[in-house]
Amino acid sequence: MIQKTNINGKPLSRLAFGCMQFGGEANVNDATEMFQAAYNAGITHFDCAHLYNDGAAERILGTLVQPHLDHISLATKIGYHGAEPERLRQEFELSRKRLGVDCIDLLYLHKFDPVVPLAAQIDVLMEFQAKGWVADFGLSNFAAWQVMKTQSLGLPVAAVQPMYSLVKRQAEVEILPMCASEGIACFGYSPLASGLLTGKYTTPNGSGRLTSDKRYAARYNRSEIHEAAQNLCLLASQMDQLPGTLAVAWVACGPYSVRPIVSGRTANQIAPSLAALSLKLTDEDYGRLSGIFPFSEVATDRIEEM
Repeated sequence: MIQKTNINGKPLSRLAFGCMQFGGEANVNDATEMFQAAYNAGITHFDCAHLYNDGAAERILGTLVQPHLDHISLATKIGYHGAEPERLRQEFELSRKRLGVDCIDLLYLHKFDPVVPLAAQIDVLMEFQAKGWVADFGLSNFAAWQVMKTQSLGLPVAAVQPMYSLVKRQAEVEILPMCASEGIACFGYSPLASGLLTGKYTTPNGSGRLTSDKRYAARYNRSEIHEAAQNLCLLASQMDQLPGTLAVAWVACGPYSVRPIVSGRTANQIAPSLAALSLKLTDEDYGRLSGIFPFSEVATDRIEEM
């Protein structure tokens, strides 16, 4: 079955842009420059969430997209801190106001809530759609069985959002085959492994999330992952490419048609990721990159943090 290639009738670009930094580490000027650079490069899908920077990300994105709503698709997420029906209603209404749209193209449940009955969550989402407030639905950080259970209870799942990169390949076990089987679009977040695959941590002075945030440090705290990042840099030098460009292109050029979500703090920082839009990897190059880090047989994609 062919994966879904549009959201709310709008064709999906090869890459998506994640707005997690808007209003946080990226101020309004930086966010505006990144948005324009991504849009000029051909990206037409922009991803956000209710909780990003206490709503600043949605407010900034909502302002930036207004002139382009006819051909840009917007995604946001609700329910990260719990999916009680009233919480979902409150978060959604606030997100819709911040984004300044009547209808959100793609609305995600941000993560699986094992406490609130899934049927109750679905009832709220379908209520939004019946009122014309949501076009398509997605699930972020859901295991494959949780996605299929959601569909069996009546929610049509248009997209999923797992972590996916050269050094986080667990989605290949169940999630990506499920997407191929069920015609579900897949947006992979953290294709640069929180900056690890740009090569910046291969130097003694490298700094960023992996040095400032314990969660991200735990996620990539394995010697073989850091060795893979070093090997990527060596291969990038041989191929006359930046390692970050290769890392994003590897996700985009794989057999499962994953759309990597690229992001950053400045327009200069995202330039290598945007360059992946014009990079077509040969089968040989894709194989060489895949060999940097082995395929995982563990289906859970965030086991190190649990």
